[in-house]
Order: sequence, then structure tokens, then C-alpha cells
Amino acid sequence: MNVNKEKLFSYVDLLRGKKVLIVGDVGLDEYVIGSVRRISPEAPVPVLEVGEQDQRLGLASNVAANVASLGGVPYLVGVVGQDQTAEIFKQQLKSNNCSAEYLIVDSARPTTKKLRVMAAQHHIVRVDFERKKYLTPEIEKKLISRVDTLMPEVDAVIIEDYSKGVLSENVIQKVIESAKRNKKFVALDPNSATATTYYSGVDYVTPNTSEALKLSNLKIDDLSAPSESLHEVGKSLLDQLGAKAVIITRGKDGMSLYENNGKAEGEHIPTFARTVFDVTGAGDTVIATFTLSLSAGLSLIEACTLSNYAAGVVVGKIGCVSCSPNELKEYIKEVN
Repeated sequence: MNVNKEKLFSYVDLLRGKKVLIVGDVGLDEYVIGSVRRISPEAPVPVLEVGEQDQRLGLASNVAANVASLGGVPYLVGVVGQDQTAEIFKQQLKSNNCSAEYLIVDSARPTTKKLRVMAAQHHIVRVDFERKKYLTPEIEKKLISRVDTLMPEVDAVIIEDYSKGVLSENVIQKVIESAKRNKKFVALDPNSATATTYYSGVDYVTPNTSEALKLSNLKIDDLSAPSESLHEVGKSLLDQLGAKAVIITRGKDGMSLYENNGKAEGEHIPTFARTVFDVTGAGDTVIATFTLSLSAGLSLIEACTLSNYAAGVVVGKIGCVSCSPNELKEYIKEVN
């Protein structure tokens, strides 16, 4: 199905002011970037001569940054520690027009941080600082209460699961229940390590191809092109989750949209990426744009198409980055 580019261009302004509640694992992305010219005499490893260091929002907080960058208003609910990383993280939120007001502090838990060491555009190693355990009942209760308080104020909800421990089955189901009481739709970026039963009742889900296959529990070897196998995975997820739609993001092959409308085949949306430098965070951009688009009244196919354009913007950059309305408009005009 073709979507009119002029209409999409005009729709970008409709995203402004839409309020989105984002619940999930939050964290800081740190980058150490330099060049490698020699091997260490101490061990057979490269020596990185550091040229620059950078810190950015990661995980669910990158979704919040994308919502804010596109003109929306993010309400970010997650858990941080009582440490220096948390302070840096809050500063990054402020720099990205995101509020730290709704975060829950757990002094027994470190703030998640991913340190990426890179030689130019190439990753050498990633170092993770985190604690992958579920929240205590006390902290979990605080988080659920915070969600219930904010729910009437927002237009939609995003559940962002990076399997760091914040999203237990109880938390996810309480968020979904709260959304349904308040007549808000829920979009989910799932994790393949999480059981699909945790996600029962979500409205929209945006797995990538490998996540979709694992979550479906089907034994299929190749999902590289729109095929009966891909359709089978999409239909399986629709049935398991009771969702209105499943959007399988497929990198350079675009997206496949499966609606709960009885049709055997999905709708294929081609990619709009001109250059791919780094796919890190592209899924965050997709779900942020998609949720804002639906909140603004766009159809499913229009929301998916606009999300694909936004993903095309960010994969042309390095690391977790956001897409602005002006960048999105320019991209829509330039890309065939």
C-alpha cells in the first residue's frame, strides 16, 4: 500500500505535544572513541588512542529522547541507583528535554551503564555495569504507583523491555491494566528473553526479526524476505499476545505489518535508509515515532511508514541518537 509523501510530510507537525508514558529499563550509554595504530606489548590487544568521549541516553531513556526530539512529551518511569552514573544520567535527560522527575531510586541497585570502546566506527568492546535482578516488592510497588498516577495525563504508553529486571510479569500486567482502565493504548518493544505470557494484552508490538522468531517459538530457518514463514511468525505473535497489530522490523528489508483482521498476509513497508552506519537504537526511534503517530490519529500503515523514515535518519548516524522533525521532513522529501 502506497502512502502519500506530502501527507506524511504534513503529519510530522501533528506529533508535537503528544504525551507518552515510557516504562522500562533505563541507562546511560558511554562512548570512548579513538584510533588504533599498534598492538600492546603487554598482551595481543589493540591500543586505543582516545580522541573523544561521549555520554548519551540509552535503553528506554533513548525512546524518551526520541519522543522529545520529535516534539512529544515523554513521561519516563524507570529505576536508577544512588550513584554518580545516576547524576550524569539525569543531566543527560535534562539536556534532551526529558524530565527525571518520575524516576524511582533504588540505593541497592547500580544505575545501568554501557561503555562502548570504539576505533572510529568500529566497536572494539562493550563493558556493561548493571544488576540483572527483579526489583524488590517495595520498589516495584512504588513504580506501579507512579504509573497509575501518570496514566490519566498521557495519550499512550510504551513498554520498553531490555530484560534488566525492571519489567517483571507483575509490572507489565499492572501497566497494561492501568492503561486499559484509562483507555490508553500500549505499544511494546519486547525482549526475546521474556516469556510472551508477560506481554499478554498489549495493543501493538514491534519486535525485530530475530526477536519475533524467538518469541513465536516456531522452528523456522529463514525470515529474510516476505514469505509464508514470516507470515506464520506474525500470525503466531498476534494470537499469543492478543494484540491489534504486530510490526516486525527487518533492517534493510523494511517492516512487515500484521493486523488482527483475519488476513493471512501482512503489509510490507520498504526501508528508506540511504546509508547505514549504525543500527544501535533504531528500534527505539521506530517505537517512539510509531506511538506518537498513532496518538496523532495516523493510520497503522501511515504510522509504520513514518517510523521507517525516522529509522532511516538515525541509522545514518553513530550510536543511540534521536530524530528531529526537521530531519524527518528533509528525509521524507529527499528519499524516493
